[in-house]
Amino acid sequence: MAKVSWKMPDDFLMKVSRLGEKTDVILPKVLEAGAEVVEAKVRSNLQSVVGKDTKYKSRSTGQLLDALGTSQPLQDKNGDFNIKVGFSEPRPDGESNAMLASVLEYGKSGQPAKPFMKPAKSASKSAAISAMKEKLEEEIKRV
Repeated sequence: MAKVSWKMPDDFLMKVSRLGEKTDVILPKVLEAGAEVVEAKVRSNLQSVVGKDTKYKSRSTGQLLDALGTSQPLQDKNGDFNIKVGFSEPRPDGESNAMLASVLEYGKSGQPAKPFMKPAKSASKSAAISAMKEKLEEEIKRV
């Protein structure tokens, strides 16, 4: 599965530490706000590369785009919260969504790369951080 990750700004982490026992409720909401921005950009990029510049008519079924989604925010064994934007498995036809996404992203012999995840990560980073900061501020005001 493709993965997008980045470090949180220090001022953001300081505000989070002030929330105390409510962090387990607030942090998943904040992560979802950021993931929503990233997923929208990945979806947009994926739509623009599927079937583009092909020698033959595209055989796209739309299954890869339909499989794109966001996981539930989960806390790992280190106490860190994580959320993933990626593709659900398996496909109805038995193929792997992760494999197809990888072929699109990096190409293969006879098929040039059509990156959509890496550009989405770069393009949505500041917007996702802004959305997460806004959501955090909103949640802090409620406390």
